[in-house]
Amino acid sequence: MIKEYRTIQEISGPLMMVKNVAGVTYDELVEIELPDGHVRRGKVLEVNGDTAVVQLFEASAGINLRDSKVRFLGHPLELAVSGDMLGRVFSGMGEPIDGGPAILPDAHRDINGLAMNPAARDYPNEFIQTGVSAIDGLNTLVRGQKLPIFSGSGLPHNQLAAQIARQAKVLDGGESNFAVVFAAIGITFEESEYFVQEFTRTGALERTVLFLNLANDPAVERISTPRMALTAAEYLAFDKGMHVLVILTDITNYAEALREVSAAKKEVPGRRGYPGYLYTDLATMYERAGRHLGEPGSITMIPILTMPEDDKTHPIPDLTGYITEGQIILSRELYRKGILPPIDVLPSLSRLKDKGIGPKKTREDHAGTMNQLFAAYATGKENKELMAILGEGALSETDLQYAKFADEFERRYVGQGLFENRSIIETLDLGWELLRLLPENELKRIKPEYIDKYLHGKQ
Repeated sequence: MIKEYRTIQEISGPLMMVKNVAGVTYDELVEIELPDGHVRRGKVLEVNGDTAVVQLFEASAGINLRDSKVRFLGHPLELAVSGDMLGRVFSGMGEPIDGGPAILPDAHRDINGLAMNPAARDYPNEFIQTGVSAIDGLNTLVRGQKLPIFSGSGLPHNQLAAQIARQAKVLDGGESNFAVVFAAIGITFEESEYFVQEFTRTGALERTVLFLNLANDPAVERISTPRMALTAAEYLAFDKGMHVLVILTDITNYAEALREVSAAKKEVPGRRGYPGYLYTDLATMYERAGRHLGEPGSITMIPILTMPEDDKTHPIPDLTGYITEGQIILSRELYRKGILPPIDVLPSLSRLKDKGIGPKKTREDHAGTMNQLFAAYATGKENKELMAILGEGALSETDLQYAKFADEFERRYVGQGLFENRSIIETLDLGWELLRLLPENELKRIKPEYIDKYLHGKQ
């Protein structure tokens, strides 16, 4: 039987202290009934003897300490899951906000979930096509991978996220079995409208589950939003056997909410004021992605975060880089040049790319052309810097060809606009087109038989 308590002792920001409780457990869902009958929700953050600390999901204004009733519901925050979630828009707390009917659930799942057991993981080795050349060709996304995007304030990461959600697919004929779970964390109303309208306009909403947490929603709701998305993804992947791509934007807003709650709890701050358990907390989310041995479904994750002051050493990108398998970095310099999406390919990295490319996955020449494009672009950028210092006359003919290659590579390969969807074959063929700008004797990273086949057209 659920007991009601009228023993609220103190409210401090998003935290409420309730005395004389019994049988209360960590993470348990709480209802607070106000004197006027309105009900607000929270969860148990800490239990010390007969005192429980409750984290409120909504504002604390209007809660009367003496007359408000507190009920502990005996279970953690749960999400009602069903195959009917596809094509629907939910709030950060999992409530439908698209005007449609309530979900008839197949099950209720604890949103906290568990990180995937390393012994039960299957190795990611299947290519996912995003339609973005700088990712598909050079920093390939593999099914079951965690590949974050590191952006800066004002850069078009939201547009890139929408582009990937629109275009991403698996190439093994399982397109009908592919779904996107998109969680927007702490975004503005205009940004949320952009995502909803963009997905509706392009028809991508039919295969997408959308969770929206707005900037004016309570900060503590941000902590639940990505976990709601991952719970929906786990249901679709491991109960329905689907290939699920999870996009979380913006992880920086999530970490700020975590810092706010930590400060309210008066915890000892860690680096830059973030709680010392930030690494562990992020890992509990990121490590829910992957592939299970013997399971057809999978969860691939793209967390997006804005680096404060474009600083890669900031705790959020720094810790994210440790947990995940690489990073895609957006460049302010390329954005100023008008190149979209402004992906800086040289510092970007996909640690699993070699496992998802090659014969029967993309094409036999993929690894060689990828390495050659990287090397040529790096050389071209160095030569452009030398040209700026020493002048064009100090460079050899080959050096000038590399400098020209770097410009064309940025303009044609990296720059493709936010609405162009390139297949992996188009991306690889474009790479060969650009490599024709260089002398053939400079193509030292590609096997001669591939040069004959793809550069000269010899079968």
